[in-house]
Amino acid sequence: MKITSSGTPATPAVGPASAAPAPAAPHGAVASSGASATGALLATARAQLQQMPEIDAARVAEIRAALERGELGFDAGKLAQLIERYHGSRG
Repeated sequence: MKITSSGTPATPAVGPASAAPAPAAPHGAVASSGASATGALLATARAQLQQMPEIDAARVAEIRAALERGELGFDAGKLAQLIERYHGSRG
C-alpha cells in the first residue's frame, strides 16, 4: 500500500465558532451558568480544532519511512479485525 500526499492541507469538518448563530432563549428564560460554561468550552475546543491539521503529515512520513525500512510489522488480519470492530456489521 502506498500513501501519497496531494500537498494541500485538508480542511476541517468543523466550521468557525461564529458560523452558526446561537439559538435564542425563550422569552423570560434565564441561561444557567452550566450551559454558558459548556458553550464557552465548546467554542474553545472548536477554535483549537480549527488550528490543528486534519492529518499530521510529519507523523505519516515517519511511519511510512519506518515501514519501508522494515522497522514496523504489518498485520493485515489485525487491521481487518479493527476495521470490522469499528464499522460493525454494516453492510
